[in-house]
Amino acid sequence: MTVQSSEKSSRRGRRSTKMEGMPLNDMPWWRWRSNVRSALHMLSDPSFQRDVWLAGADGYGDVTDAVYRLVEDTWLDNWSAEKYVGTIFRDSQEAVLVDSAVLRVLRIMHQVGPDAPVSVYMDNPGWPEAVRAARDAHVALATSDGEDPDTAPRTLEVLRIMTRAA
Repeated sequence: MTVQSSEKSSRRGRRSTKMEGMPLNDMPWWRWRSNVRSALHMLSDPSFQRDVWLAGADGYGDVTDAVYRLVEDTWLDNWSAEKYVGTIFRDSQEAVLVDSAVLRVLRIMHQVGPDAPVSVYMDNPGWPEAVRAARDAHVALATSDGEDPDTAPRTLEVLRIMTRAA
């Protein structure tokens, strides 16, 4: 039996193009995954929230932007992340962690209002739990993508560039 090399085969495997270590296109809906990961990253990092959001630094949006990035395209505010296993999320474990984070963050957003300043979110008694849930989801997704979960979040401009690439 002769085996064709992958270069000549009509059935090429997916290649994972990377930018700064993050696989960009190994998941069918990788752009949505990138947005969810970005939001979870920002929502999971209390130092970032203090040093960037509370300080009013440009380039990262605010907490409301992160919440919308988390749910806007995915509709995770209407149904479970399990719906996206195999397209945005690699497995049920990722989906469960994302659902947990989404539910906690949205509960707070509904209590304080979508346009509340970040300080109001952070002062909410449920915020530490939401941050922990976002951290669990962020670490799982970043690790699964071969990326260090402890690097600083990317700016929204870098995210736009990344999601236009490939």
